[in-house]
Amino acid sequence: MNQSENPAPEADQTPVETPDADPVTAETATAETATAETATAETATADDDSRLFPRVTAYRFRRGTMRPGQQRNWDEHWPTYGQNVSDTVVDPVELFGRTAPLVVEIGSGTGTSTAAMAAVEPDLDVIAVEVYQPGLAQLLGMILRSELTNVRMIRGDGVDVLTNMIAPASLTGVRVFFPDPWPKARHHKRRLLQPGTFGLIASRLKPGGVLHVATDHADYAEWIDETGDAEPMLERLDATTDVGHVPFSLERPVTKFEGKGLDEERVINEFLWRRKS
Repeated sequence: MNQSENPAPEADQTPVETPDADPVTAETATAETATAETATAETATADDDSRLFPRVTAYRFRRGTMRPGQQRNWDEHWPTYGQNVSDTVVDPVELFGRTAPLVVEIGSGTGTSTAAMAAVEPDLDVIAVEVYQPGLAQLLGMILRSELTNVRMIRGDGVDVLTNMIAPASLTGVRVFFPDPWPKARHHKRRLLQPGTFGLIASRLKPGGVLHVATDHADYAEWIDETGDAEPMLERLDATTDVGHVPFSLERPVTKFEGKGLDEERVINEFLWRRKS
């Protein structure tokens, strides 16, 4: 689960302190865990694909509080714009009703960046992935108010979604904005951007597709820098000189979460990698 904009610590999503363990699998978030108020997302042991991208995660998912209007929108419009994580590979043409470049945003939080960027790129289709229901409800409200036709949502863990729902070499881009840094050394195994995850993301990008990552956590930035550069399917791009090689906009609004970091004089680190041909 990502921190983008975002749920922890403000949102009702609490990391669970668990004994350290060797990383064995990616987290599996099923439809049942996504909707149960106190269900715990545990590591899977039976899925061969999940074992390819090891990451130890432990979250206690709680439904959180939605305002009455958000609940009405959810009940009426979620089946149209959203779905829970599953083992069914997404058909973008069926999902959006057209053929267009496809971007997955992992950890869309409350959807501020998602909606703003989708509004200025109507020719781009976006799948927002998030576990936090009230955040998705906020994004759903923005989709309805702005009449955005190019955004869909999946509720679940980003690695699980990429592994089971996104076809290889199908994405124009992947966005990961402000993932949870898990700052304690013993928790680094829970970070989203592990070597295996970079490999998974690269495998889902088309040749020439781009991964865009942003973080304001200095130690995580060093981790991301080294780990991303070590992935053989990716080549590094410069956000200033190579912008012409990025097939989507890099401009994003300053969210509440990012604004707090800037107020605290934290440096925002932006990373770009392109899938090699």
